[in-house]
Amino acid sequence: MRTAAVRPRLERVLEAFAAERLGVHHFASVSGYGHGDLGREVLDRVFARVLQAEAAAVRLQFVSGTHAITAALFGVLRPGHRLLAITGRPYDTLEEVIGLRGSHQGSLAEFGIVYDELPLTTDGLVDEEALEAALAPATRMVLIQRSCGYSWRPSLPVAGIGRLCERVKALRPECVCFVDNCYGELVQDQEPTAVGADLMAGSLIKNLGGTIAPAGGYVAGRRELVEMACCRLTAPGIGSEGGTGFDLHRLLFQGLFLAPQMVAEALIGADLVARVFSDLGYAVHPAPGAERSDMIQAVRLGSPERLAAVCRAFQRSSPVGSYLDPVPAPMPGYASDLVMAGGTFIDGSTSEFSADGPLREPYVLYAQGGTHHAHVALALERALEALAAIGDAPAAAAPSD
Repeated sequence: MRTAAVRPRLERVLEAFAAERLGVHHFASVSGYGHGDLGREVLDRVFARVLQAEAAAVRLQFVSGTHAITAALFGVLRPGHRLLAITGRPYDTLEEVIGLRGSHQGSLAEFGIVYDELPLTTDGLVDEEALEAALAPATRMVLIQRSCGYSWRPSLPVAGIGRLCERVKALRPECVCFVDNCYGELVQDQEPTAVGADLMAGSLIKNLGGTIAPAGGYVAGRRELVEMACCRLTAPGIGSEGGTGFDLHRLLFQGLFLAPQMVAEALIGADLVARVFSDLGYAVHPAPGAERSDMIQAVRLGSPERLAAVCRAFQRSSPVGSYLDPVPAPMPGYASDLVMAGGTFIDGSTSEFSADGPLREPYVLYAQGGTHHAHVALALERALEALAAIGDAPAAAAPSD
């Protein structure tokens, strides 16, 4: 996404503000239960317009994108239903939600929900030829992960998501197409809910928060499905009608206003990361100059020493906690130890510029975010110095995809 592409996204945001007659009185919240909170109602309608969805629920009570996704899964699925992931194994933090790891935590599996997944092809693509057979059993929902996550695969473009939804609906008309939209918002002209997705979810401390949203997440899509997800966030009978905004609505509106520019800066930075490491001989995904569907840039470093060195260099370039030394450690929800550089003003705000990677073969660094690409350039200079100090040459690099 070049800087020129900021304008149509920003225009969509401004049109949503104008259509919903946003005013300063919408920045205040109702305390307690939050009944009749006009700011919350306008916020939901604005986000729905920007996300090209019938309805949306934007809540600070969502503690993460994983939480928003979980509310959607538990909101729609019932005991005996089948969930099919068609983009291979989902992101690590969903494994315990589904029940692939852990026990006695109330996973989907423990509530009698059947889970299957369609493995990706050897090229990291959705196996569309096997989709019909995978959908032969009765299936309530398909899960589509837009971002590559911790997989070495292309992130899905919105047009590709639309094609998958069309195919699923042709085979299973009543099946809900649900998209994990994390890291993808405002990267392309359309969102998944504009091309056939029934429901999607994501985080506000990624793209849509514009680097200033203090917390939160969203669900968006068909109105009845959004309400079902809200009934898991709050309670049946309350749904989307409850929940205060803690007088923080201004930051969410303003963050959305800033989001198109922040996403553009992050994508410029991601392309710079791709170019620098590709020129050094490392395999990168996506390749420099390639079309992007999210803000994640993967670099196959090939050794734990290189992964740790780059993360340390990025941490030293952070505005917050530059003195900290990232070391591999367990993280809640992840299967492997992680090494993570994230000196951000808002804890976990990957839109501000961060990088991390699981400590497992082939030791891939995942970089994302960046409020201005000059920051990414400074961090890269320190990373190159750190790699030179190690003295290692890159492992034989596979061609960039």
